[in-house]
Amino acid sequence: MSGTILALENVTVRFGGLAAVEAVSFHVEPQTVHGLIGPNGAGKTTAFNLISGLGHQSDGHIRFDGERIDDWPSWRRAQRGLGRTFQNIRMFGEMTALENVLAGMHAHVGGGLGAALLRLQSFRAAERAAILKAREILAFVGLADPSARAGNLPYGDQRRLEIARALASDPKLMLLDEPAAGMNPSETSGLIELLLRLKARGVTLLLVEHDMHFIMHLCDRITVLNFGRKIAEGTPLEVRSDPKVIEAYLGTKVAERLEAGARVR
Repeated sequence: MSGTILALENVTVRFGGLAAVEAVSFHVEPQTVHGLIGPNGAGKTTAFNLISGLGHQSDGHIRFDGERIDDWPSWRRAQRGLGRTFQNIRMFGEMTALENVLAGMHAHVGGGLGAALLRLQSFRAAERAAILKAREILAFVGLADPSARAGNLPYGDQRRLEIARALASDPKLMLLDEPAAGMNPSETSGLIELLLRLKARGVTLLLVEHDMHFIMHLCDRITVLNFGRKIAEGTPLEVRSDPKVIEAYLGTKVAERLEAGARVR
């Protein structure tokens, strides 16, 4: 599909006789922020796992950057530009922020194992370039101290570090699984600003999130799942006004608060 970086085409996932995702199709356009929302059990995490290579569909196809990736392992998808963060922060708590980002770019540091073992000039040059890049990424996400121990960072900064580590692999598309979970309003506002700068940097974002204020202020387009099926898709205004979405997920009071611009999680 022209102008599409990611496309799910009639994707179905069955566990025994139960369809966790059923005939779901949607596409994500380059350099946009696309939201995937719905109540608990709607199939959002299953869809994310499929896209990132942590599961496999029973039917349908997934295309990334023009290629079918149905049989690609997760590491190959990552190498080709598909990054991901998780709802539960996953980092090396005993390592520094800089070391965490360097771990995120390990597959892209050249020189080979032999060069690394012998400390050849090509490896040392690649190592210096990786450190410079890691420092630039940390500055970009707003982490001023590369030497800070990751496990000692405030919660909001740990979220930023996870994004920095995903950014280290040079993703074309980044999957963000509830990036605002556990954040206070100030941290959430800062995260919205960071993600918009990521979009301006050329990274396409697909995110799952329950904070409706966050979703409605950030996304260009939203897909809504319920019981494994797509029930709506469109702009934030179209989605929050859709009767099926109001009935299945938002509820009338939440929809009214969104219309009024109130924060809703």
